[in-house]
Amino acid sequence: MGERAYEQRYPPISAYALLSDCHSSALVSREGSIDWCCIQRFDGNPIFSRILDWERGGYFRVAPCGISASTRQYKPGTNILITRFETETGAITVTDLLPVRRSRPDGSGTVRPHEYDQIIRIVEGVEGEVDVEVRFAPRFDFGLTIPRVEIVDERLAVTFGGPDALIYQSEWPIRRTQGHECISVARIVKGERRRLIVSYTQPHELAPRTFERDEIDRRFEDTCEFWEEWSNRCAYEGPYREQVLRSALVLKGLTHSDTGAIIAAPTTSLPEEIGGVRNWDYRYTWLRDSAWILESLFGLGYREEADAFRRFIWRTTAGRADDLQLMYGIGGERLLPEVRLNHMDGYRGSRPVRIGNEASKQFQLDIPGEMLDLAWLFHKYGGVIDLGFWEFLVGIVEFVEKNWTRPDSSLWEVRGAPRHFVHSKVMCWVAVDRAVQLARTTGFPAPVAHWKALKNQIRHRIEQEGVHPDKGFFVQSFGGQAVDAAGLMLPLEGFVAPDDPRVRATVREIETRLVQDGLVKRYLTDDGLPGEEGFFLICSFWLVENYAVLGETDRAIELFEHLLGFANDVGLLAEEVDGVTGGLLGNFPQGFSHLGLISAASTLAARSRGEAPLSVHSTAKRNSAA
Repeated sequence: MGERAYEQRYPPISAYALLSDCHSSALVSREGSIDWCCIQRFDGNPIFSRILDWERGGYFRVAPCGISASTRQYKPGTNILITRFETETGAITVTDLLPVRRSRPDGSGTVRPHEYDQIIRIVEGVEGEVDVEVRFAPRFDFGLTIPRVEIVDERLAVTFGGPDALIYQSEWPIRRTQGHECISVARIVKGERRRLIVSYTQPHELAPRTFERDEIDRRFEDTCEFWEEWSNRCAYEGPYREQVLRSALVLKGLTHSDTGAIIAAPTTSLPEEIGGVRNWDYRYTWLRDSAWILESLFGLGYREEADAFRRFIWRTTAGRADDLQLMYGIGGERLLPEVRLNHMDGYRGSRPVRIGNEASKQFQLDIPGEMLDLAWLFHKYGGVIDLGFWEFLVGIVEFVEKNWTRPDSSLWEVRGAPRHFVHSKVMCWVAVDRAVQLARTTGFPAPVAHWKALKNQIRHRIEQEGVHPDKGFFVQSFGGQAVDAAGLMLPLEGFVAPDDPRVRATVREIETRLVQDGLVKRYLTDDGLPGEEGFFLICSFWLVENYAVLGETDRAIELFEHLLGFANDVGLLAEEVDGVTGGLLGNFPQGFSHLGLISAASTLAARSRGEAPLSVHSTAKRNSAA
């Protein structure tokens, strides 16, 4: 199939909006179609995956019959989506949500398994009258299993196959097609309200249950209340508050309420290059991404997510620092084998579709720094670090001492040969630096003098081998000539002062080699993979912060507002931007990009108040030891 044909079938990535209940997720298109949904847990098998294969993936569409125009928005302060469709005869809204898990109304405690694994769609007549078509076409196991459909009565159907089953309830009559779909076509007039609900279960537990209107409406109200209460606790009052709060809601939507894990993005295999092979599964918890997300939330006044994540790490590693790996499943799973799903077409023909992630086996030296940095920030904001967790942190420092001289795969997870990446070495320095500060402020036993010597040793080698001998910028890896966007992080991590001439030299070199129209490439060196990738939004937000720390405030504001223009109509960002088309690329929405937005906005807000332009990401570094 040619590229034009793919464009006609697959909506752009920006056409989607996120639904989340803090344990599962869905993507809804502007046309009212849920084309991606993992209803049990973020990294589970989807029940709809048409975004990865238009024929096999399955979907759930609610929209007017015939020609219509749509606009949409999130209900303020929530992750509940409202889409308005207008036709020649009238208008409707479709309200979509994944209901959050709450305690039972009678206070009897935890809900039953799967009781809240649901999708609720509410259709309301707004003007005139509109003919509406509903198509419910689930596919299990990434399209491998076409489920059996059975109509229980005219408003209730069940579908099952493999280990999965769904109960589909509609307030309109349902008919089954030969294509294993459920279809309803009905007219709705102004003032009418119709409810559709999909509930997950397992085939051996399948017992069709009808939810009364009051129960559906209560779950809607509970979900509204949950998100609005969370949003109302946002302490940010600076410029761009609307964009900051939306980004915060995305980040909260990526957290798993049961385990405390945080995923990088809710999708797999949305491509970094249309038609290319750089298609990865991001539905896992990267320690780096999680630490940065939590730092961003800290700066907005949120605390409990960090404590939940601390407990997740403690349980997952069994308190042993040597067992720390760079990513886990949301339940703490260590084995994440990478599998290619060769039966799937891929988004616009971008193959392979992958589940699992081989990068979980990589050695990445920045992870200890992210963990100690987060621990320091957790402590600074009043979190309690007990002696047992302190011993875990000491073990991380001991791991750094044993391993910091080794080459690694860097935060960019290059699949070529390991190298001595400068950013990775800096994060080893960060790990020891934050440990020193924690030891001083907590009074816990620690070899502080020895750690100071280790920190100085790491710094000396970075400054000797990680700086270009003639141009004075921080290079990508020891002895190299290449520049890396990760060099923008060095002043934000407190390794160098903002007025260090090497900061300005690094920014100028990145501008020369990696920047196009304000967008920043990660690097230009060989990373062991074929093809190209887009411009990384988080790197572009780092450039905003560097302009701010250099005192170039007008440039920082101009670039920040330029980057906001790449968000879609409901404020969501993917990982990357296509430098030619300006379209979004990569998994969506991307936690990295949204935490970058929050951090950059906070830096600009500090600058507007006349404060030192240090980002949310770097608030913990304000007192960094020299």
